Amino acid sequence: QVQLVESGGGLVQAGGSLRLSCAASGRTFNSYIMGWFRQAPGKEREFVTAISTYYTYYADSVKGRFAISRDNAKNTVYLQMNSLKPEDTAVYYCATGATTLRSAPREYKYWGQGTQVTVSS
Repeated sequence: QVQLVESGGGLVQAGGSLRLSCAASGRTFNSYIMGWFRQAPGKEREFVTAISTYYTYYADSVKGRFAISRDNAKNTVYLQMNSLKPEDTAVYYCATGATTLRSAPREYKYWGQGTQVTVSS
């Protein structure tokens, strides 16, 4: 079993930055693929980015603005979000347990509770 706890969400103006954190516990973290997803009101949960031991993968909508990283010593994955836009407003979730960087949400086994990100125009 793996527990994930997100933090770092909040309210920011368009063009601003936020850094989300996801702390993992319960099992060996180092070899797991970690992903970030988001869900806006009335919309389906969508992929944002994922990281393996050596590689990262981004949705086109965030490429060049967001950066995922991991600190295995702290069992934590981060999402640095820059140049935020109102359309980035959503609840952001971290997840793990998938087998590939391109895995769909249904392929992830473990999810955090989510953290709200609101970008004002």
